[in-house]
Amino acid sequence: MLNGISIQTLAKMTGGADWRLQLAHDRPHHLLMWVTRGQGRLLLDGERRGVGAHNAIFVPAGALFALELGRQGMGQAVVIPPGMTLRLPERPRHLRIRDVRMQTELSGLIEAAHREQTGDRPLKQDALEAHAALMSVWLRRLIVQDEHVPEPRNAALRLSAQFCELVSQRYASGDAMARYAETAGVTPTHLTRSVKIATGKSAADLLTERVLYEARALLAGSTHPAKDIARHLGFGSAAYFSRFIQTHCGKPPGQLRGAA
Repeated sequence: MLNGISIQTLAKMTGGADWRLQLAHDRPHHLLMWVTRGQGRLLLDGERRGVGAHNAIFVPAGALFALELGRQGMGQAVVIPPGMTLRLPERPRHLRIRDVRMQTELSGLIEAAHREQTGDRPLKQDALEAHAALMSVWLRRLIVQDEHVPEPRNAALRLSAQFCELVSQRYASGDAMARYAETAGVTPTHLTRSVKIATGKSAADLLTERVLYEARALLAGSTHPAKDIARHLGFGSAAYFSRFIQTHCGKPPGQLRGAA
């Protein structure tokens, strides 16, 4: 459980397991990620985007996202528990920062926060909160600039964003795709087509990724029996869950216990 603000490298967030960032998932805390090197792809707010150096990515708690960076990719993440009195954006944001001054400013804030985190001074969390508040100001100053105001979204992007919100809320329900489409007020075919246009993946693929992420996280980080994990994730049987893991991971659930 996260007790306060923390600074991590993106490499540390994966713990040597790329799936921890590459599979579509959501987290119970806010993330401000600062990519400093490399390029790759980002799934955010129901849309696939290119991502590169000097890109700032804000992911609110509970928002579905995935980040794929190449082997040369580097960056840092500010992890912020929900409920803190910081004026953070309510929606996901992806900003490409071209102003060298603004790049330097965010890098400096993150470095200063990291020094506080690794030091042994009194009131450490108070200082981290103050640095995070300045990062929030940095972020909000940028998002009101004309170059960072999002363009109007077409119907496919709006539907894809709605579907990603539904996945975050209901991935463990075991609901068929028809139920998601019914909730969104469209046909399953239209939902799949729209999500594919927006993300490059089918709606079923994104739902599968979210379920797979949770399954791997629970197998790696808990002692819950596989049958209980299967039930929690809406699988009809432990055998079906085992086939699901074997198909997507090449290993049975037991071999993923305690693994990265």
